[in-house]
Amino acid sequence: MSHPSIHARTHPDKTAYLMAGSGKSISYRELDARSNQGAHLFRSLGLKAGDHVAFLIENRLEFMEICWAAQRSGLYFTAISRYLTADEIAYIAGDCGAKVVITSPKGAEAIAPLISGAPDTLFYILDGPREGFRDWSAALDAQPVTPIADEVAGCDMLYSSGTTGRPKGIKRAQDNTPIDVPSPFLKKLCADMCSMNDDSIYLSPAPLYHAAPLRFNMMAITLGGTSVIMEAFDAEEFLKLVEKHKITQSQVVPTMFVRMLKLPDEIRLRYDVSSLKGAIHAAAPCPIDVKARMIDWWGPILIEYYAGSEGNGVTVSNSQQWLSHRGTVGRAVTGILKIVDENDQEAPVGQIGTVYFADAPVFTYHNDPEKTKRAYNDRGWSTLGDVGYLDDEGFLYLTDRKSYMIISGGVNIYPQETEDVLITHPEIADVAVFGVPNEEMGEEVKAVVQPHDMARAGKALEAELIAFCRRHLSPIKCPKSIDFEAELPRTPTGKLVKRHLRDRYWPKKETAPA
Repeated sequence: MSHPSIHARTHPDKTAYLMAGSGKSISYRELDARSNQGAHLFRSLGLKAGDHVAFLIENRLEFMEICWAAQRSGLYFTAISRYLTADEIAYIAGDCGAKVVITSPKGAEAIAPLISGAPDTLFYILDGPREGFRDWSAALDAQPVTPIADEVAGCDMLYSSGTTGRPKGIKRAQDNTPIDVPSPFLKKLCADMCSMNDDSIYLSPAPLYHAAPLRFNMMAITLGGTSVIMEAFDAEEFLKLVEKHKITQSQVVPTMFVRMLKLPDEIRLRYDVSSLKGAIHAAAPCPIDVKARMIDWWGPILIEYYAGSEGNGVTVSNSQQWLSHRGTVGRAVTGILKIVDENDQEAPVGQIGTVYFADAPVFTYHNDPEKTKRAYNDRGWSTLGDVGYLDDEGFLYLTDRKSYMIISGGVNIYPQETEDVLITHPEIADVAVFGVPNEEMGEEVKAVVQPHDMARAGKALEAELIAFCRRHLSPIKCPKSIDFEAELPRTPTGKLVKRHLRDRYWPKKETAPA
């Protein structure tokens, strides 16, 4: 068991977090003091254990300070992407019931419209003051640096889109856990499998509002190491930082592997990456040849896991296991893997079915009991909706993702939301949205549209529809390209047979063993 407050007593001047670009840093002593002040501020505002706060902040030190303040005061904390639209941001802030919303000057424009419609919510801004917002730093400075009297562990409540397109908060039960009890899975993955400890120098290249970067950055400090946070990912800069800081571990997504591998050899091989002891990756399918090339380059230090923000089960594969089971996402380390066929019966080895976890942690989708109910079967097993099969050694292979969910650069995109926007355009009669291969990002968003008038089909209408979509949704959710069809394939009952369209764009998959 450990916590940054403990390390603040044993190694007060050690750097906890360092921003790679600006060079700004915070020591364990300063992190402890600042998170204590944050906890006191939350209590002074009437927040108690089990309440919610939300924040929309780019990668900067204050992001992690707020996480730790919420963690030691028993709060649910929701990190929001600043790349979402104002409507998406407003929905999340309202749905989670945030009593306090914190942002930075870069997020102020997105948050400001929420203020008038949420009279019971307190809005704060970093680097304040600013009209409509309270000054977070000034409020913090007025608080004690000692711990609050009723410390109890809080946790993140992050949002994952659902098939209806609306994001859903994934809520874990609070059970009065002491603040110094880390997640068993993260401890196993980071400490046991990736050798992270108080000597580790961890490199965080991704946006902190995603589940894995947020949680790994907290675990790195729980273990007493130092975390170097990139303001934004750049392939060469990543390698430069590994050499400069003698990075020992990092957490990446396959898109980052692709971008590093695409660097010219004279750049890619210029930097010494021999300090790396572990590279954790997940969030998106990693092409087999990409992963093989990374292992050739960095050595057998890649650790892959399969899990969702729901935390209902986890599989892990180290490089040695992957090399002898190419394509696997590993064996279960949390929960027991079950493959279930269309008749809700457990499938035999090698047969493809829906992936479930038995004897796994329970989760709920906040404010959506129906979605929660659909995630469980009558035996209490839970699923993320993914499809795959097990081999005779218990290794899991995924053959599809959630029903046509698109994973682009490690970000989950749900086609229904994009379809719901496009179908409102006056020239569209029908639309299907799905993922198609993209060498760098894994997948990209494709739309196939049935226009009211096929004579209008062409580049001009394609550009108009993409622009229309971008006015309503985050750009990452909008199609990169649009094709046109006179009629989309639907059953007599009106159900869209999306696979008939999608399969045209994907190479035929090898059949799993029978």
